[in-house]
Amino acid sequence: MSIKYNQNTLSLIESIYKHNKYVIRYEKGSFQSGYCILQEKLVVVINKFFDVEARINALVDIFHQIDLSKDDLDEKQLAMFDELAQQKLDLQ
Repeated sequence: MSIKYNQNTLSLIESIYKHNKYVIRYEKGSFQSGYCILQEKLVVVINKFFDVEARINALVDIFHQIDLSKDDLDEKQLAMFDELAQQKLDLQ
């Protein structure tokens, strides 16, 4: 199953981060990768000029770099979490 690049998918991935106490902010900045992770403060900053597809790709990249818990996720969130985790395994 591949990820669909639409607003619903973006909202679902954002909800996984929020469930793990991460704050996602869309701001302008000159991030070389298009995003910045402030791990001690649990903040993810993504370039606000990104379209939905680029925002999803940035969140997927970050997913592969940090440890998120799947405890207490609902069914849809858990399915997306597992799909993203499988992509991470496929890349290794």
